[in-house]
Amino acid sequence: MLHLLSLKALRERLQKREVSSVELTKHFIDRIAKFSDLNAFISVDEEGALASAEDADKSLNKNQSGNLTGIPIAHKDIFCTKRLRTTCGSKMLAGFTAPYDATVVQRLANAGCVTIGKTNMDEFAMGSSNETSFFGNVKNPWQTSRVPGGSSGGSAASVAARLIPAATGTDTGGSIRQPAAFCGLTGLKPSYGRVSRYGMIAFASSLDQGGPLTRSAEDSAIMFNAMGGFDPKDSTSIERPIPSVNELLDLDLRGLRLGLPTEFFDSSVDTAVLGSVREALQILEKRGAQLVDVSLPNSAAGIPCYYVIAPAEASSNLSRFDGVRFGHRSEQADSLLDLYECSRAEGFGEEVKRRILIGTYVLSAGYYDAYYLKAQKIRRVISDDFTKAFEKCDVIVGPTTPSTAFKIGEKTQDPVSMYLNDIFTNTVNLAGLPSLSMPVGLDGSGLPIGMQLIGRFMDETSLIGTAHQFQLETDWHERCPEDFA
Repeated sequence: MLHLLSLKALRERLQKREVSSVELTKHFIDRIAKFSDLNAFISVDEEGALASAEDADKSLNKNQSGNLTGIPIAHKDIFCTKRLRTTCGSKMLAGFTAPYDATVVQRLANAGCVTIGKTNMDEFAMGSSNETSFFGNVKNPWQTSRVPGGSSGGSAASVAARLIPAATGTDTGGSIRQPAAFCGLTGLKPSYGRVSRYGMIAFASSLDQGGPLTRSAEDSAIMFNAMGGFDPKDSTSIERPIPSVNELLDLDLRGLRLGLPTEFFDSSVDTAVLGSVREALQILEKRGAQLVDVSLPNSAAGIPCYYVIAPAEASSNLSRFDGVRFGHRSEQADSLLDLYECSRAEGFGEEVKRRILIGTYVLSAGYYDAYYLKAQKIRRVISDDFTKAFEKCDVIVGPTTPSTAFKIGEKTQDPVSMYLNDIFTNTVNLAGLPSLSMPVGLDGSGLPIGMQLIGRFMDETSLIGTAHQFQLETDWHERCPEDFA
């Protein structure tokens, strides 16, 4: 049952030659084909993956292996890859293949990873349910009538269903942590600037951050150590080394102060979610952590603030997709203006169009000061709230989402209701802080519940270490959807 093993266990099997990378890669390729109904993958590179696996086996035989040599992984289809098309889940880029690899892709390849394919996602990362993809919605392996979360839903579903040991994702307002919570995974959103954005197609440049989706905090540490670090190709990258895997995991919880924001524990959260989070806090208390009350008084402003800033940046970033240089080109155009209008009308989906229109509006003359500038001021206030809260605590803790995974189609006609799924996550991106979601239970329907940890800027160690100590006491991270074990 190779698919049930962790990254660490698979690495040990490979290094002891108990299994080859080729055998392991074939095993996961077969599982992807077997469970294709989940629609978790947009592209699968069987030939390239097996060739990379053969190279990995040669390195293993020469004792030249690293932490991830021979381990198959998948990338969210927002990271540029030379061998595979990069679609961003959109008709606009359905036929686009990049001439280079994103830094994240290259670093994981340098660490020895075998890329099997690219995972499905909300179009241009705009969505909270993986229902806006041009390639169809992804199903949650825990209950296939439910969404896996978004926008990294394909990555989350593929790891949860044991189609792949680990996958990359991106997080603009919760797009790693929310699907991690919905699918029972550990999802890490590093501090802004910790993971290179070079080759990661931009949604909102001041909010986007790449990170890993894995089963456990230990696996998350291994992936983060390999994919993070300074990149001179990314002007927002921060020149500070990534801690070693052991440093990320070896945390003593005695005396660690866990802050509980009153705004995260109100009646808007399902009772099952609150119950599991409180039980998890009791376990952390037994390990020596201290619970303290804190407040994030402006957190309710996070949703309106986010949905001004993110669409504004998106409208600028997506202006490059005009049907001229690359991407979808309309055949209906009679003039250059027609080419722009028709290509964008045909190439973009409804949610992307909605956000482009909002972003263009808030940046327009007469509305910039009223909306965009005011949102940036609120962003500063939200960031200050976190700074004040961290004077009383070391890690902020609360539910990742107000509820467990909802049904496919349940919220598609109500964008505001959909946006509210990110109410506990998007303020973290506005402040540029690191955050992690980990599984802490199941609700009455058997759906996973996630708990979110938020840390000081550049302090991923406290988050991964706290999650690891919790997972040494529990087995929620080892639970697998029944039909995929």
